[in-house]
Amino acid sequence: MKLNIIAVISLIVLTSIFDTINQLFLKSSINSLNWKVDSVKKIFALIARLLVTPRVWMGFFFCCLSLSVWLFVLSKADLNFAFSADSMHYIFIAFSSSLILKEKVGARRWVGTIFIVMGITLLTISKKG
Repeated sequence: MKLNIIAVISLIVLTSIFDTINQLFLKSSINSLNWKVDSVKKIFALIARLLVTPRVWMGFFFCCLSLSVWLFVLSKADLNFAFSADSMHYIFIAFSSSLILKEKVGARRWVGTIFIVMGITLLTISKKG
């Protein structure tokens, strides 16, 4: 079964969305804990707290979804193309961290994100060979 380029790109976008959701869950999980690690004992206590945090498990769930879709993509597309197109998760992370986590994303970061979009576009429309 050969997938057309639009289907492959759609699956790569889905992978990036799942990965972004994963990162948002993990970041919000660690932010929700008031922690200071200054000893081995506190490291183990932090790990124990993380293991009972539902958002960590939601992050793992979306990580598994992302991996599953990604493995399917790799079975249908060239690694060079797929990996380049998967760079769009940087775009999703910049937007979502700004909108959802209320993180400051400076002008340089947005300019870099625009360059990433342009690079992905060039890679996507380029032909083999």
